[in-house]
Amino acid sequence: MINFLMLTGRYHNYISSYFIYIIPAMLLSLFAQYKIQAVYREYMGRLSSLGKSGSEIARAILDKHGLRNVNIKEVSGTLSDFYDPRDKSLSLSRDISAGTSIASIAVAAHEVGHAIQDKESYPMLNLRSFMAPAVRISSSLAMYLILAGLFFDFTRLFDIGIILYAVIVLFTLVTLPVEFNASRRALNEIRSMPGVNDETIYGSKKVLKAAALTYVASAFAALSELLRLLSMRRRDD
Repeated sequence: MINFLMLTGRYHNYISSYFIYIIPAMLLSLFAQYKIQAVYREYMGRLSSLGKSGSEIARAILDKHGLRNVNIKEVSGTLSDFYDPRDKSLSLSRDISAGTSIASIAVAAHEVGHAIQDKESYPMLNLRSFMAPAVRISSSLAMYLILAGLFFDFTRLFDIGIILYAVIVLFTLVTLPVEFNASRRALNEIRSMPGVNDETIYGSKKVLKAAALTYVASAFAALSELLRLLSMRRRDD
């Protein structure tokens, strides 16, 4: 009976703390998704003054920085663009690769920013890459251990789950300066291009700021969940 009451109390804490910590994070995430989709749609419909596609802009910036070995390839999806430091490849979605809109060149330039970070051994990018294997393991185990510790009243298991989840949170925090720095590099490159006008610069800045907000929301959500778990742990002491 005592164990049942303890389990019921823990479950109540798990649910009640959800509203305190998670609802604000969910609202921010929803706003960030709305913002990026609205800004992306707006500036996908506005042509840049540069008259070049996203892949052409990316190639020009890469070559400027001596990154001719970086291959650009087209991938499916929307906003599925990424730079892979393992094989030195830049993957651009079709709308970004072939598009000549302000959004297309902003996203393409941002991904090139990661390639430049890789070339210059940007410390936070190196740290994120170093953490990646541990994050993959933590992501697959953390919540299972937390839930098992919660329902089986096994505090040590719960604590291990929290530690693993903290690794995920740290990863999301490390990601922030990596993304912000890539966006700054992208804007500097766009500003320096011949034929660029104020509308293209302003639109690129809006697109990149909206994208950055999604990373902030992700980090805030992860941190909120960690604080919720820690508050539950303190109640058990």
